[in-house]
Amino acid sequence: MRVTRETRIATRARILDAARTLFAARGFDATTTRDLAAESGIAAGTLFNYFASKEAIATAIVRSAMRRAEATFERRSQTITTLEEDLFALAAAVLRELRPCRGFLRPVLEAAMSPAVRDGADGAGEGDGASIRIAYLELVQGLAAKHRAVTPVETPLETPLPTVALQLAWTLYTGVLSFWIDDASPDSEDTLAMLDESTTMFVQWLRSRRPGEPEKGVTP
Repeated sequence: MRVTRETRIATRARILDAARTLFAARGFDATTTRDLAAESGIAAGTLFNYFASKEAIATAIVRSAMRRAEATFERRSQTITTLEEDLFALAAAVLRELRPCRGFLRPVLEAAMSPAVRDGADGAGEGDGASIRIAYLELVQGLAAKHRAVTPVETPLETPLPTVALQLAWTLYTGVLSFWIDDASPDSEDTLAMLDESTTMFVQWLRSRRPGEPEKGVTP
């Protein structure tokens, strides 16, 4: 029997809903792909027609949550006046949206979002890790362009941001997420303090650079 596009979309949605339910009830480690297939009402082998692994399912859930957070942030960012505040607000919006995913965020960070993982090498079968990274860094580039107009002439902000700046932005972002997973402070106060310090440090570093200046030790 031919599987229609609508059927595939519906089955994929059932798998993700089942994963959200079982990960919350049993935990990520205790949930098997066989459990996920049974909860979704499909054969165990059929699950792998949609996702390459349990980690890929978790990554898809995280990606969806991040997209919602980024969309919410973009609607509200017009009133923010500094790059530091924008970067803080973006990450804070992501943390709020990821609360239901906190229990299975670590394997996603390790399998798909690590700065060491190459594009398309996350095993998700759909480039989930790459799409998360690309979407975030496109937002960062957009924010840099937004704030270049209000940057003092004597310290112009380089746009588009160079590759090394994007690598640093992604490393700081995933570092904050990793720290947040185990943060037991009230209302994640320690994570927010770390986020504030890292965004301030990042923007100060950006503004210390001269546009077009090569990195130290790098031959142009």
